[in-house]
Amino acid sequence: MPLIASAILIISLPIAGFFMEGLFGNRLPRKGDWLATGIMGIVLGLSLWVFFQVFNVNSPDAGARGSAAWFSMAGDGAYLFAGLMIDNLTAMMLVVVSVVSFLVHLYSVGYMHGDPKYVRYYAGLQLFSAAMLGLVLSDNLLTLYISWEIMGFCSYLLIGHYFEKKSAADACLKAFMTTRVGDVLMFLGILIIFWRVGSLRYADIFAAVASGTLSGSWQVWAGLLLFGGAIGKSAQFPLHVWLPDAMEGPTPVSALIHAATMVAAGVYLMARMYLLLTPEVFLSMAYIGGFTAIFAATIGVVMDDIKKVLAYSTISQLGYMMLGLGVGGFVLTGYTAGVYHLTTHAFFKACLFLGSGSVIHALHTQSMSEMGGLRKKMPVTFVTFLIATLALTGMPPFSGYFTKDSIIASAIELGMRQPRHWALAGFAVLAAFFTAFYMFRLIFLTFFGQPRNHDAHRHAHESGWVMALPLIILALLSIYPIGGGHGNWFWSRNPAPAQESIINHYGPKSHNPSDMDTAPHAKQPDHDITTLRRMNNPKHETDGTQNDEHLAHAAHNAAVTVSLAVLALGIAFAWLTYIRRAIRAEDVARRFAVIHRILLNKYYIDEFYMAFVVRPFLKLSAFMGGFDKWIIDGLVNLTGILTRALGWLVGLHDRVVVDGAVNAVADSAMAAGRAASRLQTGRVSNYLMGILLGMVFLAGFAFWILGRTG
Repeated sequence: MPLIASAILIISLPIAGFFMEGLFGNRLPRKGDWLATGIMGIVLGLSLWVFFQVFNVNSPDAGARGSAAWFSMAGDGAYLFAGLMIDNLTAMMLVVVSVVSFLVHLYSVGYMHGDPKYVRYYAGLQLFSAAMLGLVLSDNLLTLYISWEIMGFCSYLLIGHYFEKKSAADACLKAFMTTRVGDVLMFLGILIIFWRVGSLRYADIFAAVASGTLSGSWQVWAGLLLFGGAIGKSAQFPLHVWLPDAMEGPTPVSALIHAATMVAAGVYLMARMYLLLTPEVFLSMAYIGGFTAIFAATIGVVMDDIKKVLAYSTISQLGYMMLGLGVGGFVLTGYTAGVYHLTTHAFFKACLFLGSGSVIHALHTQSMSEMGGLRKKMPVTFVTFLIATLALTGMPPFSGYFTKDSIIASAIELGMRQPRHWALAGFAVLAAFFTAFYMFRLIFLTFFGQPRNHDAHRHAHESGWVMALPLIILALLSIYPIGGGHGNWFWSRNPAPAQESIINHYGPKSHNPSDMDTAPHAKQPDHDITTLRRMNNPKHETDGTQNDEHLAHAAHNAAVTVSLAVLALGIAFAWLTYIRRAIRAEDVARRFAVIHRILLNKYYIDEFYMAFVVRPFLKLSAFMGGFDKWIIDGLVNLTGILTRALGWLVGLHDRVVVDGAVNAVADSAMAAGRAASRLQTGRVSNYLMGILLGMVFLAGFAFWILGRTG
């Protein structure tokens, strides 16, 4: 089967599942959960086939591309294209999305059983999966943005699944509105690109960068605005506030959307548009990502809600990914590490969220202060949760060790090359320490010690196989990353965009009969490989290949040493605090009450937004509403009142004056008629008397006239 045909099926199947589930779900056996899960199983199989087809070819250019003219732009004869593209990055993301989506569908069969909105839930999962797969497979920014917005809509629906709860209704609205800020910025970036390039296909955009058509400040602003969209969708500071509240949605939704797929869309966007980005954008990504990593990690230390801890952990790890991509603009391995961490993080974080769902399902509480002593009651959940935690904290040989530590190594290498950027390495190392502390705090409070809610603990039990199996699979995927560590076959085919491969993959020579270009004409800009290298080579200061290798090796050794040291330190502090009780958390919180209160209130970012954004906006809205009601509507209503008054006066004049005069003439005529009618008596004698009197009168009148004339 051709790769493009597989890509079409991968998108089409969940779209069909959405319509089948939405229209006929209530009539299907078990309300169609088997249909939705089966569809994602087929999609997973197709994605794995595509993955091995691409990565078994010993070339970074393996893949396929097909596009067709969608519609023409009025007047200039230009066309907007819609198409699909498969390359290394796409193939990897397809596996990530389809694996997690399939396991979440399967897990939900047990977790959501008996939910009154079961059909709506599965329909939302299908549409979301289709949108995410469409985003990954798009070969242009137009269809990517359409998929991007559909994902936002599905997120709104799934976060607000329990919309009868005010907290859930507020959370889905908050997520929708916060991510819209980033989406508007992203849309402005897309408009700049279309204005300068005349096309939204990646091939044309990269060619425009190579030829200088898109360069200078416009290139910088386009990259920064696209990054603005990634900040919103991937929950980077300061637009991170929606993701912790999004935990109001069902736990499988948290695993699918807020651990592995939707929040990774921003990271994917930056990786996909890497050749567009400039040093200014790379530095913005690196510093915002690094700050987000440490910022969110410190908040996770004090959270009591198990899902909130994982939510802030997700924000922190997304910061790591952005840090890796940003550093990758100067140290090439940073790009690979950032994208690779996206893959490994998807599996172990989905495992952690589903594991927390298993705990919540058993105890009916999300508060860790009501847990404890569950490792014997729920052994499968405990073991899988522990494996995923070890992967997240970077314990060798688990997957996080190979990816997160590679990001730390890249940040250290950049610090060695350019000492003014040592803060990036500091962010990464400190975030690693806090990650180890708060994750083992979660482990110890949840699974160790004595139960703090004996009634809930007494009724707790391990989840059924339909919920346990996804945990086991995700835990296995977290033990050792695909292909192993740095230098293996996966890394040698990493999705870092090489200059020659861009020429070969996107240039006119790549066209073949399998492409679906059906436009009457499609401009193919000339590619200048020297210009492309100059514009897009990793920007770093080097003294030669040997020095590069020496710095990379030294940075790698330093990263391993430091990260393992802070990992051990974080675990030790958590063990001393929550197992040995040598350090009493209550005493520390009391001694550092100000810091504890700041962390507990999440640095008051929500309060800041409420005070300086939400409330002023609501007041502005109320003012504008009042202005519209009393001024705009008042003027309109006053005009109506005056018009009605004028109409009443005109009507009065018409009735009294005009109609009065007409009626007076008519009344006079009628009165004269009535008076004259009295002469008509009907008696002959009266008529003869009248004739006689008339004749006498006429005779007298005649004699009078004659007398006057004689």
